[in-house]
Amino acid sequence: MSDFLARAIAQGRGVEPADLVLKGGRVFDLVSGALRVSDVAICGDRIVGVDGDYRGAHEIDVRGKIVVPGFIDTHCHVESSLLTPPEFDRCVLRRGVTTSICDPHEIANVLGVEGLRYFLDSSLTMAMDLRVQLSSCVPATHLETSGARLDVDDLLPFADHPKVLGLAEFMNFPGVLARDPACLAKLAAFQGRRIDGHAPLLRGFDLNGYLAAGIRTDHETTNVPEALEKLSKGMQILVREGSVSKDLHALAPILTERNSPFLAFCTDDRNPLDIAEEGHLDFVIRTAIALGSPPLAAYRIASISAARIFGLHDRGLIAPGWRADLCVIDDLAACNVAMVLTAGRLVDDALFADRPRIAPVGRRSVKARRVSAASFAARGQGPSTQAIGVVPGKIITERVPVSLPFANGLRRVDLSQDLVKVAVVERHGVNGNIGVAFVQGFGMKRGAIASSVGHDCHNITVVGADEADMAVAVNRLIEIEGGFAVASGGQVVAELALPVAGLMSLMTFEEVRAALIPLRAAAKGLGVVLPEPFLQVAFLPLPVIPHLKITDRGLVDVDRFEFVRD
Repeated sequence: MSDFLARAIAQGRGVEPADLVLKGGRVFDLVSGALRVSDVAICGDRIVGVDGDYRGAHEIDVRGKIVVPGFIDTHCHVESSLLTPPEFDRCVLRRGVTTSICDPHEIANVLGVEGLRYFLDSSLTMAMDLRVQLSSCVPATHLETSGARLDVDDLLPFADHPKVLGLAEFMNFPGVLARDPACLAKLAAFQGRRIDGHAPLLRGFDLNGYLAAGIRTDHETTNVPEALEKLSKGMQILVREGSVSKDLHALAPILTERNSPFLAFCTDDRNPLDIAEEGHLDFVIRTAIALGSPPLAAYRIASISAARIFGLHDRGLIAPGWRADLCVIDDLAACNVAMVLTAGRLVDDALFADRPRIAPVGRRSVKARRVSAASFAARGQGPSTQAIGVVPGKIITERVPVSLPFANGLRRVDLSQDLVKVAVVERHGVNGNIGVAFVQGFGMKRGAIASSVGHDCHNITVVGADEADMAVAVNRLIEIEGGFAVASGGQVVAELALPVAGLMSLMTFEEVRAALIPLRAAAKGLGVVLPEPFLQVAFLPLPVIPHLKITDRGLVDVDRFEFVRD
């Protein structure tokens, strides 16, 4: 280290050539907001010089361009990109995401400790800096069947891993407020470390109690009054814009220079097709600016503010002594990333090729029993029930009272009311449960779509207008080790295999992106009107997001945290 520091000092003073120099561009100063012409000198993984004319062993001409700090995604689930960590690295790093903070609770709900270890091992090999928050709620609640369980004693051996920051989103907020002993044990063990929150619509005294547990962030904020209350109580808001959960427009008024130190951006869940068509955090930044956010606020939120919120004090500014995570762009408003450096290394094919390989885990983890059309019978006491109302662009759902065709003790779909069936099939080989209910908002006229991505326990979720097609789609997922399937007329018309824990593909991100196009087209061919139907399906079994959800054990009233009996 002393030798490196001696080189860094000499290169910063300009008495020795820097390892690398970005020549002639303009640097965006996130302290003052100024754009100033400046070389950027780099030694190893560290910026050592600005505001001068530097010589370098390697020089890159960036005249006419702007250099900004690398972007930090403060909350994501890599598994929900449908990619393994190495392919996620290839996919988002080129978009300027040099640091990503992930919660691997998707794979942890399937594989437990083995899933955590896979992510931590992968994080040590990646070109980007992947940081890990230890999954706090596996399973998320007692209302569903998971493939694994993580108690505090399972988490503590990983607490001092170099890539671990703390405890991931504490989504069981009812358990926190009820002072559940298992929740308290995890919170107590991580006091003094970073604990992520998950508190949709939580306000008033309940919010006070939640924050009193040492929780500091929230990515489930969906409206301005909620955001302002949380900010006033010291909670840092991670403004989310993903493939399904799109909160940026609603929260645009809070994206000010005054608020920027207390805000960060996150994607939570974004798939490769949306990344290819729109972008990643680059898309979020340019959208925020288009919605009226000052560029200084948007770029602070994407870098230095995010870094400070999570205690990553070595990055987020272009200044001597700071980590050389950099993006070269053409224009602040457009945020079109032309070049990326991660820890002083130019992001190119050679950088990815040099990474060690980590073998995938979780093969043959889909252990569901085969089903038939009769498996999806919806029994009831009469025609009246509650249906899940899907809200496009949100994972919050509505509670919709409905009256359905009813005969011989069975409720049936009613396409005239846009009411089709939704079912969750337990897939971990534990009990064979199947929960059946109704959902409104898909626009589906025929067929079925099924997914083994079903937050957070990742049982198989299927939405269908026809029970026979629902069975065809589910049985196909069992055969291909998980993934997505669209069925119509008794046949599978599109599919994507996700054999790594039933969550991730073994293909490259380019191949996954290409496979998602016919999947979306097939879903639209059934009449589906939602822009991202597969991830929308995946959030229907998440019983920690209001108001009505379904698990393998039945329909859940999230507000009451209990099953609906009707």
